[in-house]
Amino acid sequence: MKKLIETLKNIWKIEDLRQRILITMLFVAIYRFGSFVVLPGINPAMLDKLQSQTAGGLMSLLDMFSGGAFSNASIFALGIMPYISASIVMQLLAVAVPYFQKLQREGESGRKKIMTYTRYLTVAILIFQAPSYLVNLKMQAGAALATGISWNVFIWPATIILAAGSMFILWLGERITDKGIGNGISLIIMIGIIARLPQAFIQEVTSRFTAITGGGLVMFLVEIIILYLVVCAAIVLVQGVRKVPVQYAKRVVGNQQYGGARQYIPLKLFAANVMPIIFAQALMFIPLAFVQYAAPENASWFVRSMLDHHSWTYNIIFAFLIIAFTYFYTAITLNPTQMAEDMKRNNGFIPGIKPGKPTADFIDTVMSRITLPGSLFIAFIAIMPALAGLLNVQDAFSQFFGGTSLLILVGVVLDTLQQIESHLLMRHYDGLLNSGRIHGRGGVSAY
Repeated sequence: MKKLIETLKNIWKIEDLRQRILITMLFVAIYRFGSFVVLPGINPAMLDKLQSQTAGGLMSLLDMFSGGAFSNASIFALGIMPYISASIVMQLLAVAVPYFQKLQREGESGRKKIMTYTRYLTVAILIFQAPSYLVNLKMQAGAALATGISWNVFIWPATIILAAGSMFILWLGERITDKGIGNGISLIIMIGIIARLPQAFIQEVTSRFTAITGGGLVMFLVEIIILYLVVCAAIVLVQGVRKVPVQYAKRVVGNQQYGGARQYIPLKLFAANVMPIIFAQALMFIPLAFVQYAAPENASWFVRSMLDHHSWTYNIIFAFLIIAFTYFYTAITLNPTQMAEDMKRNNGFIPGIKPGKPTADFIDTVMSRITLPGSLFIAFIAIMPALAGLLNVQDAFSQFFGGTSLLILVGVVLDTLQQIESHLLMRHYDGLLNSGRIHGRGGVSAY
């Protein structure tokens, strides 16, 4: 405890770090305040049906990522998800379209152009998603609209407000990245998820102690222990690396000797981050897009099972898609041939492996071997909320037992702590841990 207090004092002493933390807290507070600002003309007291719609199923996941703004009919109801969808599309285009491949190789200027295209695509997605959200709002809570306002008149300014709200969240995220601490977009997603934790915790405690079959204190303690073990497993998953040794040849220039040192290539067990889960989740939302405005009872048993994220059909398909996307995303983000060429250019080699193509094949083999357990592990964590449901855990609380939410929470917290620790070590202060270092994900965002 004394060590923690001393570390906090050191953090406060560093003016630049203190300002960054305060700016981050300010922007996060603005985001949370906006999540409770209801669309003009909507009575928040009459949104019970909309809130019951988002209490379970796939709609609850949408509400969780928006920090509850979706069920509140807030100006931030669409959240940051349209930007994430646009980012996914741009990453796929960077693989398939030569023009975007060229932009990726241009460095900072290419990255700025890609970001510009991503923003344009985000606006296009918002133009489609905002009216869809308003149509669903009309069907679920049509009576919430103030008397005297026509839906045909209301939908146009409401669409503009929803689109502007999402773009404002994007602007806040970019400002946090530039002026604050951590990755702004990832932090906003994390804050939206954490905002649901107190309410979910209270619901779970109430259900355990009031229900006849709740199990009382014993079952609640079992839940907490399982949650702790799952969080530890997620930390291991995010930080796990396979170190491949690299030897650099000695060079003598004048009286100085260069090279000769042995270094390592850290091949991450979880190189794809949470992208496989997000890709798979996007595909799993497709049945919802077709039947959300129709009566679910009229759909086939397969569609109904796909709408229930606790069903075996849903989770088996979800896990299979995650494993497939893990291999796909790892293949497009890591280029063994390029890594082998870079090592050869710098007079580096893997002991026992010839430079060039044999090195590339070796790295590819190692990545294939560590990707399999990594993909199985991430698939297991992704379906943990469904497994938690077997223990009669409440839906809201079960989302913290795994899935995208848990991996984002762990990854973003580690990245933020790593940045804080870097500031401390640069000023010759002790790090956040007594021993060892915090290893984040190399500055990679959570989406």
